[in-house]
Amino acid sequence: MRQIKIIILCLMWAQGLGAQIISGFVTSNGEALEMVNVGLVGTTLGASTNAKGYYHINHVPLGEYQLTVSILGYETQTKKVVLTEAKPNATVNFVLPESAAALGEVVISGTMKEVSRTESPVPVEVYSAKFFEANVCPSIFESLQNVNGVRPQLNCNVCNTGDIHINGLEGPYTMVLIDGMPIVSGLSTVYGLTGIPQSLIERVEIVKGPASALYGSEAVGGLINIITKKPSNAPLFSADVFATSWGEVNTDLGARFKIGKRTHSLLGVNYFNYQVPIDRNKDGFTDLTLQNRVSVFNKLSFERKNNRQSSIAGRYVYEDRWGGQTHWNKSFRGSDSIYGESIYTSRWELFGIYQLPVKEIINLQISANGHQQNSFYGTTAYNAKQYIVFGQLTWNKRLGQRHDLLVGSTLRYTYYNDNTPATAEIDAVTDAPSVIYLPGLFVQNEIGINEQHKLLLGVRYDYNSVHGSIITPRINYKWNSLNKKHVVRISAGNGYRVANVFTEDHAALTGAREVVFTEALKPETSWNGNINYVRKIYARKGVYIGVDATAWYTYFTNRIIPDYETDPNKIIYNNLDGFSQSTGGSVNVDVTYKDFTGLIGFTAMDVSIKENRQWLRQLLTERFTGVWSIGYTFRKAGVIVDYTGNLYGPMRLPLLSDLDNRAGYSPWFSIQNIQATKKLKKGWEIYGGIKNLLNYTPPANSIARAHDPFDKEVQFDAQGQVVPTANNPNALTFDPNYVFASNQGIRGFVGVRYVLQK
Repeated sequence: MRQIKIIILCLMWAQGLGAQIISGFVTSNGEALEMVNVGLVGTTLGASTNAKGYYHINHVPLGEYQLTVSILGYETQTKKVVLTEAKPNATVNFVLPESAAALGEVVISGTMKEVSRTESPVPVEVYSAKFFEANVCPSIFESLQNVNGVRPQLNCNVCNTGDIHINGLEGPYTMVLIDGMPIVSGLSTVYGLTGIPQSLIERVEIVKGPASALYGSEAVGGLINIITKKPSNAPLFSADVFATSWGEVNTDLGARFKIGKRTHSLLGVNYFNYQVPIDRNKDGFTDLTLQNRVSVFNKLSFERKNNRQSSIAGRYVYEDRWGGQTHWNKSFRGSDSIYGESIYTSRWELFGIYQLPVKEIINLQISANGHQQNSFYGTTAYNAKQYIVFGQLTWNKRLGQRHDLLVGSTLRYTYYNDNTPATAEIDAVTDAPSVIYLPGLFVQNEIGINEQHKLLLGVRYDYNSVHGSIITPRINYKWNSLNKKHVVRISAGNGYRVANVFTEDHAALTGAREVVFTEALKPETSWNGNINYVRKIYARKGVYIGVDATAWYTYFTNRIIPDYETDPNKIIYNNLDGFSQSTGGSVNVDVTYKDFTGLIGFTAMDVSIKENRQWLRQLLTERFTGVWSIGYTFRKAGVIVDYTGNLYGPMRLPLLSDLDNRAGYSPWFSIQNIQATKKLKKGWEIYGGIKNLLNYTPPANSIARAHDPFDKEVQFDAQGQVVPTANNPNALTFDPNYVFASNQGIRGFVGVRYVLQK
């Protein structure tokens, strides 16, 4: 009794001094949250919760306050608190739900409908626009170099065309979508990832492994889905301009405006220019392709009743690029005096979605694109046209509490024509464009067994007008702990791909070798299994650690792999008489603590081919790759410093013959960059830094016989084989396909960014 009186007297004394107390507990999912920041808005008064989730703030003057609580990974909450003489103390408890960032961003790529990333049974990696701003690049193609397990691969030392490898599989195995619609494929695989205005990108979603059950052909190795901003949420105006010490200039512009009362428009323009021939390795050829590219993008969204979706977007890209001997100009285009590779590309795209005005969720999606290419590779002309029209109707229906059904039908029309034997009759004179109709049906059922277990079953049927029926099933299982800090996903599925060599393999176009088909190519098929584990750790003092680990195995049949080694003068294409496999694992570790952010990842893999009882590593595929992106914000100075980079292990390289004196494997190499960004007032930012800090470039002899690009001094025997001579002791021909990294060395850059929100 005496102790109670003492406590009461102490409280009365504290009240008389104006030392009121606000206290309480902070929990989430029934668990106490430690190190939560608790504070009174507009004051310096605050506290942190202890191990039991308890906090108390002393010496609070009487009055009305907004009490806020915040911690990384949970939604910030604010409550009104009033302290009066009648009630000088207050007890305020908080129950915090996990934030969208902790649950995972909303994704659509895994299941073709918007779901929380954590709830998705398909592992989807999400990269925001801020992630790519840590290492500014002129195109999304180059920006992907800092994504674990994803590598932009250059396919030519001269024209610098490229594709995207996912887990070691070449670009044709990767499907690229914009807003969920298949846009980049076939002829545009080489150029489709350039010219997308990055000011319009909301995020990039990446699915590794076959996704053919939902997306059909070309989604064998995985998919990259570029999600653009919604016009209603985009800034009113944005601009991002930077230049490098090599003479590159890139401009991104974006603008939002309204057309009438219910139509929102998002306009984006990208312009990239580089016109300075540089030859640092002294081989007589440009180290970097000269480019002049413009891209215009416009997206319209329409306000409708019940928030039904309705939008349409279009993009136009024009590019003029050339690489070759440094004194080449357009007057030498197609001639055999000065070597150059010159490509004119003109491309348009149209895609949209319309939710039908019915009670059910039924969406009609369309896309169409046309791609024209006029190019010369030395004296070899390659002129091609491709048109693709795609339509898709999906019906999303919940059946009871556990089943979420998605049913869809698709139709794809592809027209392709070029000046090669690929689209000619047997007489090699009569034109015979390739026309393919590809109708399909798919069904997917997402079964919520309970709060912790989810199962997804799906199957797709396609009928290819050339190759016939193709069936691709898949199964996905997800388990998560009750607090969703542990997530395990197990996936298995089938993929297929119909190859078009001339639109995918740059080596077939250079004119350096004869292209030979030993048989009519059959569709490739693959079976894939993978397991993914995600762990979220909320440590003391606001430290967040995220771990994302994946192991996979993919088995291929009918694999189409170009044979460069049987005959140095030919590229031989046929279906693999055997099988190939891709095996590996990857780990991403994401760390956030106050002003520090870090993402470190590595991938170890083996992509091998078995034919005639012999195993052989796939060309231009590394067994190890590592990436990192480390940033720190100096708040007082308003400066963000980002250090990004990657590390690649040796790759097997395409040699011309046993006498080829170039290395058979690339060395370990690393490309590292540093960038500083200064935030100014009223939406302005300036940034600058250094790319390729280590100044790494491939060997100077990467282009075989660069001094004789038309093979005028090469001697051949009666069988067409190269004869070793005094000036050609290694029996080489001109070959620009021995390439594993860019010849562009160290360079500085500086840029300015402006965003007007309203």
